[in-house]
Amino acid sequence: MSLTFGSWITIGHTAIAELMAAQDFDWLTIDMEHTPMDYTEIYHMVQVISLSGKKVYVRVGENDPNLIKRVMDTGAHGVIVPMVNTKEEALRAVQSVKYPPIGKRGVGLARAQKYGYGFNEYKEWLAQESVVIAQIEHIEGVNNLEEILSVEGIDGTIVGPYDLSGSLGIPGQFDDLRVSEALARYEKISKEMNVPTGFHVVEPSVELVNKYMDRGYEFIAVGLDSLFLGNKVKEVLGDLRK
Repeated sequence: MSLTFGSWITIGHTAIAELMAAQDFDWLTIDMEHTPMDYTEIYHMVQVISLSGKKVYVRVGENDPNLIKRVMDTGAHGVIVPMVNTKEEALRAVQSVKYPPIGKRGVGLARAQKYGYGFNEYKEWLAQESVVIAQIEHIEGVNNLEEILSVEGIDGTIVGPYDLSGSLGIPGQFDDLRVSEALARYEKISKEMNVPTGFHVVEPSVELVNKYMDRGYEFIAVGLDSLFLGNKVKEVLGDLRK
């Protein structure tokens, strides 16, 4: 995986999806874990982004085969699976995305399969190009990283910085030595096993993004829709109030 930039969508409206897809991101992730978006909203958001020509992933709410199957059936290019802490959980994620004999996903004829008119093409695409990203956001996941990355079909990982620091009892304290040591271990093992690393730079800051680029991260999420909106409003109104 070469260096790519994406972002997070948390506001469940197709206008947001359309606006974000019109920007120069390589991919976008619709967040199903920490938002009230339901399946119908996810379907329409995936539809808008994919028709724009952008890669679209869904960060599912849990490592659940039925949920992942339904999300993939919308035509999503892949999933980001939260809180992957063990080899077994990584295998479950892959098997939920892939059809037999690679996985265990049930076969349906929905948007992804062009409602039945493109099943054979989709089957080939799924085996070769669908993306499974394991989110490493707990110290247990870091400690079990070698086993997680050994699972065939895990295309990369992405760090969840808030939850990782939270698992150490220091949520949001990213400069704490324990967080730094956990990230260093994550980076070292990923590099040794030649698996792409990812990071969600929540605050949309070029300086912070450059920091993680310099550390070799390849799958970088920059900000999220609500922060881009809020920061710009704050900036303009701050200037006006002066």
